[in-house]
Amino acid sequence: MNATTRERVEGWAGCAVASATLLDGGEVGTVCRVDLADGRRVAVKTGPTDPTVEARMLRHLAEEGGLRVPDVYHADDEVLVLEYVAGDGAAAVTPAVERDLAERLASLHATTADAFGFPFDTLTGPYDQPNPWTDSWPAFFGEHRLAHAATQAHEEGVLPAADLKRVDALVDDLPDLLDHDPAPALIHGDVWAGNVLHDGERVTALLDPACYYGDPEVELAYVEWTETGEAAFRERYREVAGVADGYTRRAPVYRLYPLLTHLRYFGEEYLGEIRATLDELGY
Repeated sequence: MNATTRERVEGWAGCAVASATLLDGGEVGTVCRVDLADGRRVAVKTGPTDPTVEARMLRHLAEEGGLRVPDVYHADDEVLVLEYVAGDGAAAVTPAVERDLAERLASLHATTADAFGFPFDTLTGPYDQPNPWTDSWPAFFGEHRLAHAATQAHEEGVLPAADLKRVDALVDDLPDLLDHDPAPALIHGDVWAGNVLHDGERVTALLDPACYYGDPEVELAYVEWTETGEAAFRERYREVAGVADGYTRRAPVYRLYPLLTHLRYFGEEYLGEIRATLDELGY
């Protein structure tokens, strides 16, 4: 923990930092377990993005969606101080955890809005997610997810022009490809194993959201793509919330958004999977 972070934490806490231990905190930012001189234990996160955006997302998920996320204690332009939640995001997700995760996400997805979007722009990792309220789901997902991410990836030099044209052609056809009428559901947006704290039996907290109101199938496709939830997850989610006919046709479309995001962050190792997904979809 650097001096600036320590000063911010001690200023909020009103006491000294006794110790700080680096934790596995995902791909973006640094997370420490901090023990304070007065006996409190918290998690402190710093990184390249505005901590107040994550704080607002966490509060929205908890207050509006009832999702188990760490309580936000303090956020400023440098540091985010959170409740320290016991659990292991590095341990394998068991079938019991998969079922509990399915129930928690089904409950979250029951929280709906009048349109697709969010009260403010959010983040997915280090990247902006524009969230203007939009009545049409294909229009929202096309313009503010796929086209936005693909254009950014092209401008950053990781998505060739020919592949950008393929994505653009798919976006034009989204009204036919996304052939159902989902309600705008609150989604976490980044449910992979590293963001799922658990004790082997149940989820203790979900971390690092990238939330907005969208088609809940986006969440399902991502959980499956990251292999965070497999048979036990799928079966329990279907029992609790149901899945619309045609989901397996739509899932590859939804995979493209995290693939583009991963391409931007990790580089060309994801380009082959993007091209394979476009081939699968006929573009």
